[in-house]
Amino acid sequence: MRNWLVLLCPCVLGAALHLWHLWLRSPPRPRASGPGAADRSALFPQWKFSHYDVVVGVLSARNNHELRNVIRNTWLKHLLQHPMLSQRVLVKFIIGARGCEVPVEDREDPYSCRLLNITSPVLNQEIEAFSFPEDASSSRLSEDRVVSVSFRVLYPIVITSLGVFYDASDVGFQRNITVKLYQTEQEEALFIARFSPPSCGIQVNKLWYKPVEQFILPESFEGTIVWESQDLHGLVSRNLPRVTVNDGGGVLRVITAGEGALPHEFMEGVEGVAGGFIYTVQVSFSFSEGDALLRSLHSRPQRLADHIQDLLVEDALLQEESSVYDDIVFVDVVDTYRNVPAKLLNFYRWTVETTSFGLLLKTDDDCYIDLEAVFNRIAQKNLDGPNFWWGNFRLNWAVDRTGKWQELEYPSPAYPAFACGSGYVISKDIVDWLAGNSGRLKTYQGEDVSMGIWMAAIGPKRHQDSLWLCEKTCETGMLSSPQYSPEELSRLWELKELCGDPCQCEAKVQ
Repeated sequence: MRNWLVLLCPCVLGAALHLWHLWLRSPPRPRASGPGAADRSALFPQWKFSHYDVVVGVLSARNNHELRNVIRNTWLKHLLQHPMLSQRVLVKFIIGARGCEVPVEDREDPYSCRLLNITSPVLNQEIEAFSFPEDASSSRLSEDRVVSVSFRVLYPIVITSLGVFYDASDVGFQRNITVKLYQTEQEEALFIARFSPPSCGIQVNKLWYKPVEQFILPESFEGTIVWESQDLHGLVSRNLPRVTVNDGGGVLRVITAGEGALPHEFMEGVEGVAGGFIYTVQVSFSFSEGDALLRSLHSRPQRLADHIQDLLVEDALLQEESSVYDDIVFVDVVDTYRNVPAKLLNFYRWTVETTSFGLLLKTDDDCYIDLEAVFNRIAQKNLDGPNFWWGNFRLNWAVDRTGKWQELEYPSPAYPAFACGSGYVISKDIVDWLAGNSGRLKTYQGEDVSMGIWMAAIGPKRHQDSLWLCEKTCETGMLSSPQYSPEELSRLWELKELCGDPCQCEAKVQ
């Protein structure tokens, strides 16, 4: 017997050493990567770990530290301390790995990261919005017959004249034409100019102009100029030469042009525009306003440099926050509102490639969420299975062409059905499909409408539930409610812990 033990000891020792060596080489539980380019290779590790019933993705802006901390101290803290749910749910904040390198005051709008590219504004003189080549004539036909142009004002301007392209060198001005300027999505025209054979205006560089009443079009104004004629086809089927947009040093941008066709953005020129307008850059009646604009442009390089330093500090704070809480997923996206759909697609990829789960719940960092109520609802209604989308759906929602929710890419007047962004749940096979097609799916102005457009391609089973609230209200049994400040979220959760139902409790306390 002793001899057998002597023979077995080296084998047992060797096996133990081998297992210990394998344990040392095994990968650790994956953590969210840091917000820098060097960390991108670690964004999507290939191993999997624990299975979760639900993965919760919380869309969060980089600077929303306070909102994230309120969530950690309210419903997320309650979840982590729950004896049953803590092991069944994984919660991650979704944050863009990079901040926008353009300061907010130097962007075209606060929702994108596009530089307000005012370089050398043309002050104290009239500017033609479009320039035509000297050889423009009626001998060539335009492929694009344009009878309207939409534009955005990036710095206040004053429109002084409206014009129409009409080559009257051979036959004279022979038809009545009306030019109207509308504020986008408004029915009543702001300016109107009428052209006729006896009253054709003044010709300047292939366009006929008439003066209009002058008032200031403010920054962010969006308008459309429309040309109307009794013989509209005759107007636009003539040669309409390619023109160059004169942006006044960056104060104006042409957004779209078309004859009822799919809108598209013009970068350098417009093919076949039917007219134009003359404008001046608005610097009030004093020198000081124009001087302030020039000073702002002069100080921009230093402002950009300071902003880059602020981003480095923000990166360090986010890295520290991630290290402390281990609840952030940094996705390879510049963190702006317009990029939220891309953030979501990247998160779907992360969940598929790093976790095992059954359902995914998406919400925002300014939302109240009751995860216990969500699980109870799933059990009561048997809300599971493949190709499954559970939320509060908006139907026939009109497409906005202006403002924060401006949509220039989706041609229809209404969106497909989409769930309110405060909270919805989708099955794993849908997440798999979104992750697998993330490189091919087009993103639109918001993540909620983008999701609706993507889902229209696969037709999931929609489960309508009004307890995923779309507006900031308090209803008994609500699963989510949006648009709260940190203080309001904290107060709402205090009421829930006090009474169980925060909506009824508030009435009792008062």
